[in-house]
Amino acid sequence: MQINPQKIKLGVGRTLLRLMPLILMGGLTLATFWMVQKNQPAEKSMLERVRLHEPDYIITNGALSALNEMGTTKYRILGNKVTHYDDDASIDIETPRMRLFQPNKAPVTVKSDTGHLDGDLTILDLIGNASIFRPAQAATATEPATARMLATSSYYKVLINDDIIETDKPITLQQGMSVMSSTDGGIFNNIEQSMTLSGQVKGRIERAPKGAQ
Repeated sequence: MQINPQKIKLGVGRTLLRLMPLILMGGLTLATFWMVQKNQPAEKSMLERVRLHEPDYIITNGALSALNEMGTTKYRILGNKVTHYDDDASIDIETPRMRLFQPNKAPVTVKSDTGHLDGDLTILDLIGNASIFRPAQAATATEPATARMLATSSYYKVLINDDIIETDKPITLQQGMSVMSSTDGGIFNNIEQSMTLSGQVKGRIERAPKGAQ
């Protein structure tokens, strides 16, 4: 059988013409993929993609303050060691001491062994030997006299934006010469500077001698 080279060339040419759109599309796809890969930043390693809960800075004898709408200090938090975490912006505080300020009232001091401040700076957890202290204050033209107050517990949660300090742990409250305790915690309202005990409350209530606080 005799093979005609002319017919073979013609058949190959027709086949190439039929396949030309596919060849062009394949080449375009490869070129697009190459351009994307060239312009795409190098993929980060798994360790870089996962933000670890590790400190990004530590301050010795650190302080954090905030102002109210009138431009005066609303609160100030001090700590022997302040540790900030990058992943959630939270802060751990060793020996935290927080002072809460209200116009025309004595500042209230809250402290504990350790503390944790959330990344939004709205909740401060005070853990271990926690206490709320309000000094005695003489009567003014707008405010009545108040006795010294000390409320101790194992834990307090400070709701900073609400000016509220609360706990569901047992509390011992000393106010003037009165001593009371609660098994179910209580709430301290910093605006009114008053403590409300929850659950079963027991103790003794005594009036301070006239002229004493």
